[in-house]
Amino acid sequence: MFDPKQITPETYNYHLPEDRIAKYPLHERDGSKLLVYQDGQVSHTFFRSIDTFLPSDSLVVLNETRVVHARLLFHKETGAKIEIFCLEPIHPAEDMQQAFSASSPVIWKCLVGNAKKWKSGLLKLSYPANRKELNLFARKMQSMGEAYHIEFSWDNQELTFSEVLQRAGMVPLPPYLNREAEDQDDSRYQTVFAKNEGSVAAPTAGLHITNEVIKKLEARNITFSKVTLHVSAGTFKPVSASSIAEHEMHSEKIQAEKHFLETMVKHGNKPVIAVGTTTLRTIESLYWLGFRYLREGKIDNFHIDQWEPYQHKPKLLPSRIEAYSGLLQYMNKEKTEQISASTQLIIVPGYRVQVADILITNFHMPKSTLLMLVAAFIGNEWKDAYEYALNNDFRFLSYGDGCLFFRK
Repeated sequence: MFDPKQITPETYNYHLPEDRIAKYPLHERDGSKLLVYQDGQVSHTFFRSIDTFLPSDSLVVLNETRVVHARLLFHKETGAKIEIFCLEPIHPAEDMQQAFSASSPVIWKCLVGNAKKWKSGLLKLSYPANRKELNLFARKMQSMGEAYHIEFSWDNQELTFSEVLQRAGMVPLPPYLNREAEDQDDSRYQTVFAKNEGSVAAPTAGLHITNEVIKKLEARNITFSKVTLHVSAGTFKPVSASSIAEHEMHSEKIQAEKHFLETMVKHGNKPVIAVGTTTLRTIESLYWLGFRYLREGKIDNFHIDQWEPYQHKPKLLPSRIEAYSGLLQYMNKEKTEQISASTQLIIVPGYRVQVADILITNFHMPKSTLLMLVAAFIGNEWKDAYEYALNNDFRFLSYGDGCLFFRK
């Protein structure tokens, strides 16, 4: 019987020296190292050679979210620095695409750095646009726990909020890099296939993929399909509780097109490769939505709770083809072309992965939920893999090297 109280973060701890954290990306995306774990054996190559390890006829699933310039740095007239970190839209729309195309004003849920220095009043940030200087204004509304509702307005109605952020904001680099964003981060902290705006952190496994790598894989009859999970700031939230049972997993928005589900069903039982933990959480969450429809004949709630999947016995679960077929039945019935949902799914040891056979990912922080996800995928052998990486000069975290894990 699964008991999250038995899972302690300390079990997933390891010593990560500061000098092993990659502060900057390599010159060439696919020039990074690639650790390969398969059948209990650990080896390594370069990411550009990943095609030699992947089975032909596989389906590679990518997360095509796009990182936005979510960090805004305001200064009060007193000189106090106020940093506003945009998390998710509130008004006029909660849908990401609609929110980014909105004109002034908009309301977003945000984290506020140095909030004690900002009691009330408008903050102003000047930014360049069309060869002149324009202004972005911020007004603090009600607090929402650790966050606030912030109203943004700007003095050019022709610009969308997306365009304003692009000009006025900064790339939201992970806090553990301990540096400000630079010009190269604009392109390098973004996958080459990024499309749908909404993330405040990159789906970092995809940062290694180049158009040349894609061509190599396609030459081996490996196909690609895409989903979206907008990565939230919660991905950096450390597990501070004594057991994972006391940790509240962050919620993130996902979406998938009908064509993706049709591709998954048509693909049958051939290998599915998830590029990144975000992709894995997405395709697993879609499985549970399909399971919900098969079980209840309807989907009233498009949110996957943190521990919901752990309540069901593995022997009674449908196959991934059956679950995805169920979700397609729902979409055909409702005549919709896209599924939009949110997921709080936490994947830790004890979770049985339903969809992915192979995982491409980066190296993760000690005691993080992402490292626990890796442990759920390959078992305690994650320790061997990480020890091998530390002994062979691998670079860690967002701008670091990659891993190729075959499910145990």
